[in-house]
Amino acid sequence: MIPNDIKITPQLVAEHGLKPDEYQRFLHLIGREPSITELGIVSAMWNEHCSYKSSKIHLKTLPTKAPWVIQGPGENAGVIDIGDGLAIVFKMESHNHPSFIEPYQGATTGVGGILRDVFTMGARPIAVLDALRFGDPSHPKTRHLVSGVVAGIGGYGNSFGVPNVGGATGFHRRYDGNNLVNAMAVGLARSDEIFYAKASGVGKAIVYLGSKTGRDGIHGATMASAAFGEGAEEKRPTVQVGDPFAEKLLLEACLEIMAAGHVDAIQDMGAAGLTCSAVEMGAKGDLGVELDLNAVPCREDGMSAYEMMLSESQERMLMVIKPGHEEPAEAIFRKWGLDFAVVGKTTDSLRFVVKHDGETMADLPIKELGDEAPEYDRPWVETPKRPVIEASNVTPPMSNAEALLALVGSPDLSSKRWIYEQYDTLILGNSAVTPGGDAGIVRIEDGPKGLAMTADVTPRYCEADPFEGGKQAVAEAWRNLTAVGALPLAITDNLNFGNPERPEVMGQLVGCIRGIGEACRALDFPVVSGNVSLYNETNGVSILPTPTIGGVGVLADVTKHSTIGFKAEGEAIVLIGETRGWLGQSAYLATVCGREEGAPPPVDLAVERRNGEFVRSLITAGRLSACHDLSDGGLAVALAEMAMAKGIGATIAALPAGPAHAVLFGEDQGRYLLSLPAGAAEAVVAEAKAAGVPALIIGKTGGSELVLPGEVAVSVAALSKTHESWLPDYMAGKAA
Repeated sequence: MIPNDIKITPQLVAEHGLKPDEYQRFLHLIGREPSITELGIVSAMWNEHCSYKSSKIHLKTLPTKAPWVIQGPGENAGVIDIGDGLAIVFKMESHNHPSFIEPYQGATTGVGGILRDVFTMGARPIAVLDALRFGDPSHPKTRHLVSGVVAGIGGYGNSFGVPNVGGATGFHRRYDGNNLVNAMAVGLARSDEIFYAKASGVGKAIVYLGSKTGRDGIHGATMASAAFGEGAEEKRPTVQVGDPFAEKLLLEACLEIMAAGHVDAIQDMGAAGLTCSAVEMGAKGDLGVELDLNAVPCREDGMSAYEMMLSESQERMLMVIKPGHEEPAEAIFRKWGLDFAVVGKTTDSLRFVVKHDGETMADLPIKELGDEAPEYDRPWVETPKRPVIEASNVTPPMSNAEALLALVGSPDLSSKRWIYEQYDTLILGNSAVTPGGDAGIVRIEDGPKGLAMTADVTPRYCEADPFEGGKQAVAEAWRNLTAVGALPLAITDNLNFGNPERPEVMGQLVGCIRGIGEACRALDFPVVSGNVSLYNETNGVSILPTPTIGGVGVLADVTKHSTIGFKAEGEAIVLIGETRGWLGQSAYLATVCGREEGAPPPVDLAVERRNGEFVRSLITAGRLSACHDLSDGGLAVALAEMAMAKGIGATIAALPAGPAHAVLFGEDQGRYLLSLPAGAAEAVVAEAKAAGVPALIIGKTGGSELVLPGEVAVSVAALSKTHESWLPDYMAGKAA
């Protein structure tokens, strides 16, 4: 047990992640030396993970409003209106550091935490997605991390009972010491029944709900706000332990207690546990909070106030109950076998008072804990522009057919079936499109509406040019949703970067945020929630800047969606968008040529919108058999993916002008591949021309081979074998 009268030393302050000037700021705020519990509380509230002190000034520039936005950033999750009295609640968060230290539990609690963020708002989760980044496959720890993280995501999501409908997985040596686990959850609620964290009224009961408090996860948020050095595994006790079955009970109990009208305010106990949840509920309502920790249900004996306030034990909520509703509210939670304990009350003092064993362990100004947190405009330098790589300066080291096989079998572009087959993609019975395409789709209730979801980013673009990379990440999410026929409505983001105290890293963050903002404004695609994960570096080596974008869009009729696979023989294949053969930062240049060089492809947002709206109109009208957006690997990889999806080949008779390797593998933006009945192709091309959209009939579907101009035909079976084998072979120890 930690006594409350420990002498506060500079070493103790540093161990709590506070800089000397930040500690002086705290001393000035309270006018005395703090207790150890108070030091723990402020360290939790003022760390990077909770306060966003390095990013807040830049996040404020993002567009967050639209007529369909009910709730933007600042709550547990964002909320958008999709009509018919329904709302979608969604958010993405990281569990990077915990998943590196203990991959299974780190990933499970990442999924559990993001699910709680959604159902805390009164929404029933209907889908999850994940975006994962691992180190070089040859690194001795990578296989272990992949195995643990994937098992953890599946173990929690499958047991809880929510389908995993999409995501992304990539590998790069810059993630060797710091893998990324970004989890996204999406829920459905009535638009007039959203619940918030803001408490109202003095003297209302504050109730602890869910599982008991233990010593797991203490200092988890602080650990997530620091870079790794040697001995990162020693931080294992700061990783929480998840119980998906307890969370399922918590979900049902929370939704029932909300429906019964007992709830005034509710907050998930996530990062920094009881501390953040209590402070946020009181501060948002301009109220004080008084807690009696003797009433907190604990699963370990002798826990101190310090430990209880900083524990990040999972499956817990804090709720303000309407006066007189305590008894029926408790009955609901007891029915579900969960703890229900009145642990405090709201006050008019604007103080955060914590008592234990009759003594006051903390007495702090509640508003200032959040409002007076440090906010930095850190020095930053713009990332130097890289030269444009001309196609003529890239000599193909192998034939284009060989290059295609190399790309579809590479770690980044190989099939991720080994991963998503460990997830339940069909539970709840509403999955219309499962992983493997451009976006996942679930039916909303009994239809006819559907919801499309995606999570993606291209870190190598963001490294080379943060502004263009940020734009492209948003455009890619928008394009993924459009390619299945959905109208993109809003995004959540997970901004993963290195140490913001390095001006070059801060420049990456600033550049990406500016790019994201510009793209969101141009595409009417506002940011409604998100997470910032900084200090993702080990021994001074930073991850690639990875601003993951999670996008959500709606289909008026879920049956009128598109998928990537060719559906029939003899159909026309149409390329939408302009092809210049941009090879800078392409997968071809990196994987085939071994060169991570050049400027990334520029994103023309007006062109993105024009091309995408034209394609979506064709899908909505039911005129297309298949649609796929062009991204990593360019035209050739997109063709291969469409062929492999159903085992139907294609013959390409015409290509845009330019060197074949650049045309086939360049990653020009704003492009789509369509297949449709041959007799309808000329009309579509004419309509595209009238709309100012480049369109070219490049070939037809059919046969068992992919035939590229001037190349040896590649069988679809050979492509599929190469594409499907890398990851299972790697996980079985057969590949590096």
